[in-house]
Amino acid sequence: MAGSSFGSMFRVTTWGESHGKGIGVVVDGCPAGLELKEEDIQVYLDRRKPGQSKYTTMRNEDDKVEILSGVFEGKTTGTPISMVVWNKDQHSKDYSEIASYYRPGHADYTFDEKYGFRDYRGGGRSSGRETAARVAAGAIAAKVLKEFGIEVMAYTRSIGNVEITKEGFDISKRGDNPLNMPDEGAAKAAQELLNRKMAERDSIGGIVECVVTGMPAGVGEPVFDKLDACLSKALFSIGAVKAVEIGEGVNAAVLSGSEDNDAFVIDDSGKISKTSNHAGGVLGGISDGTDIIVRTAFKGTPSIAAAQQTVNKSGENIEVSIKGRHDPVIVPRAVVVVEMMTAITVLDLLFLSMTSRIDRLKEFFGGDR
Repeated sequence: MAGSSFGSMFRVTTWGESHGKGIGVVVDGCPAGLELKEEDIQVYLDRRKPGQSKYTTMRNEDDKVEILSGVFEGKTTGTPISMVVWNKDQHSKDYSEIASYYRPGHADYTFDEKYGFRDYRGGGRSSGRETAARVAAGAIAAKVLKEFGIEVMAYTRSIGNVEITKEGFDISKRGDNPLNMPDEGAAKAAQELLNRKMAERDSIGGIVECVVTGMPAGVGEPVFDKLDACLSKALFSIGAVKAVEIGEGVNAAVLSGSEDNDAFVIDDSGKISKTSNHAGGVLGGISDGTDIIVRTAFKGTPSIAAAQQTVNKSGENIEVSIKGRHDPVIVPRAVVVVEMMTAITVLDLLFLSMTSRIDRLKEFFGGDR
């Protein structure tokens, strides 16, 4: 299978299936000398793991990570870092029925068309469980970024039609509710909406917003590897993502140039800054030194207990109700996944930017010797 690797200088390769022995990742390109222990990674995996509220799947996994290589005496060695999260609570029999038909909204049909067969146990490689490997890799990226004063923070912006407000926003409240919503009023309203959807045996989607602070100007490439293009690819690679936007996003299409442009000014410290951030921190595919703001839209979980129309492998029209353990909303657990994929992308492009200027290379390696 192609397409299980992401990145150039900081390269991530994930492996494993939802109901296989485990989910794992190999990270290549992490600099030597970074202090790293399993606890640094576990704190992020704990944010993603299932079974933490009634709004997540009841699959009982502790998602404990093991570092298998690339770390010696508490520090990275510069060699590939391999990590694994063992699967312990697979209920494969819950999925035996779907081997004969295609679930609406899933990759069942397209996998069969591409490969001629599929792993129907929880979706195989298409399962959301694959994101555990991404989170483990992203935890390393986030730790490296902090060495440069760069922070990545994501949160739930909306569930269905319930959205956080500017007045109610308080990032310190993000972890105070099971939806990762930094707005107490919006979180309460969103939970009421979810309760109704669950009673209807249905699901709902939402939007995750991610902000990167401390980003220097000049990161990203001007053509195919634009910062916003790479972020979009990274975030679209997460299952159930249907839209990604930077800054004003689709709203920029209804603004005039004078409304959308960000005026440049010299700030109090004598540095170039902007009076607004409609661009979301990216100009011409390159970071402009202000906060990077990206939003990722997720569809509702396609596995629902309500009756749906589909077809089976015998070519018959049938009606199904999906069994198994599924999240009624993907968004809360996807927050950390968006955060980590953003961190991986930003770090990879930061490393790529190291060779952009001869004066900085000479400063690092020493010139005129």
